[in-house]
Formats: sequence, C-alpha cells, structure tokens
Amino acid sequence: MGELLEVTLRSLYISLSATLLAASWSLPLAYLAARRPGFSLVARAAEALVGVPTVLVGLLLYMLLSRRGPLGFLELLYTPAAIALGEAVLVTPLLVAVGYRVLSTAVAEYGELALSLGASEGQALRLALREALPGLVAAMVMAFSRAVGELGVALMVGGNIRGYTRTLTTAIALEVSKGEFEAAVSLGAVLVGLMLASAAAVYAARRLWEP
Repeated sequence: MGELLEVTLRSLYISLSATLLAASWSLPLAYLAARRPGFSLVARAAEALVGVPTVLVGLLLYMLLSRRGPLGFLELLYTPAAIALGEAVLVTPLLVAVGYRVLSTAVAEYGELALSLGASEGQALRLALREALPGLVAAMVMAFSRAVGELGVALMVGGNIRGYTRTLTTAIALEVSKGEFEAAVSLGAVLVGLMLASAAAVYAARRLWEP
C-alpha cells in the first residue's frame, strides 16, 4: 500500500508539472494563432501532431538528454524532470489545438466586440480569456489525462526506477511483464480513477462557473 501511494503521488506530481509546463507555452501560442492569421499554421501543425506516437517523443528526448546528446550536460535522463519534460512535449499539440479552437471563438465573439466598443487591447484580451476559461481548463484536464496515462516517454527517459521514476503506467507494465495481473489491474483501476476524478472536477468547476 505504501508503494502504491508513493507511485500514485509521483504520477500526479509529474503529470501536473508537465501539464502546467506545457500550458505555459501552448496557451500563448494558441492565443497568437487565434488573434493573428499568420500564426494559424501553428494550430494546423498542432492538430496534425496530436496523435504523434509517444515512443517517438521518447526516442527524440532520449537522444537529446543522453550523455552524448546536446542536452546531456543537464543530467536529466532517468529523472522525474525528464518524464515531466517529455510529457509536456507530448501534450503540447493537444493544448495548442484545443486552446486555439476555444480562443478563436472567444476572440471572435467577445474580443472583437470589445474592441469595436472602444476597449483597449488588454481589456479585450482579459474579456476573451475570461469567457474562454472553462474551455481552457477542460483542455488542460485533457492534457493531464493523456500525460498521466502515458507510458512510452516514462519508460524511455525515466527508466522505471523504483522509488524514483516509477509511475503508475510503468508499474503496470512491470507487473504485466512479471505475470502479476491482479496487481496490474489494481494499478490500472487507480489510474482510471484519477482520470475520472479529474473529469468530474472540471465538470463541477464548469457548473459553478456558468450562471
């Protein structure tokens, strides 16, 4: 039970960190794509990359973070930070694509209206973001769900080290490889529970937000 709690908390920490990190650059890109036509190609590219294989992202990051790679001096390989970075890269296309759709509607319906009524650019931005907030939060929960359920990146750049980089998904893979299917199912139930809990939290938040 103690190890299960440890792995669960580590998975939550890494996935939340990855989601917030990805949001820090993805949502500004989504706003630029929604506000300036020249950046719309960024959103189109993100939509095409939403389904990129996780093992491909893991391989690229492994090559970058390995000792012979250009970022090897950071010594991040086989650390929780490497997993968080990999998951952040993985969910970036999803956040940009969904954020673009949400912000495009908000900018067109509220931002442009505010500007036509004499509001400043900053006021129009705040209004658009306020109206788009429920959709942006939902996008971040989608990103979190994908991050917490990710396996390829966690294995390739995390190494599944017990007590250090082992997450729920890598623990499931390990138990299956040992033939311990009951343990794997228990871990899987915890993982599904986390995803359902995050979805329920967003639903409740949206009900409170909406008048």
